[in-house]
Amino acid sequence: MAREQGGRDNRDRQPRDREESELIEKLVGINRVAKVVKGGRRFGFAALVVVGDGKGRVGVGSGKAREVPEAIRKATDQAKRGMIRVPLREGRTLHHDSNGHFGAGKVVLRAAPAGTGIIAGGPMRAIFEALGVQDVVTKSIGTSNPHNMIKATFDALTQATSPRSVAARRGRRVSDILGRREAGAGQEA
Repeated sequence: MAREQGGRDNRDRQPRDREESELIEKLVGINRVAKVVKGGRRFGFAALVVVGDGKGRVGVGSGKAREVPEAIRKATDQAKRGMIRVPLREGRTLHHDSNGHFGAGKVVLRAAPAGTGIIAGGPMRAIFEALGVQDVVTKSIGTSNPHNMIKATFDALTQATSPRSVAARRGRRVSDILGRREAGAGQEA
């Protein structure tokens, strides 16, 4: 009986292991911090990691430890636990423009046509590469601190909605919502 249960456990674990191995891990930054004690300084490390599956899920984590690999492992585990889903248009860009802020950091995320690429700086580029976005234009205003930039970017990404979810919320069809946008664009031109 124990063998059968063990066999089931192994089969259950394999898809999860395969899913975790498909995750894209990006190390955004490592800080060395010092604690002054009686005998001198004790050094520790703080790591900031972004994890994504390249298909619309992304998470961020930070970890602190006495050694770099342990800090990275802690940060990666935290990022995997806190992943969010972001709706993507055609699997390559955002559905609409959005703004996010955290502390002094403000970010502007703009959907872009095919072939634009990822126009983003440092920490924000890591998020979009892990997320699977291929075309986006971003601007960071106010701070270059990676922690604040990433949290502001996540604030903007959590505001992103798909036409399908907007249609469901309003009790309409997706074509009604997209049709209005295209009709409005045609009248302006």
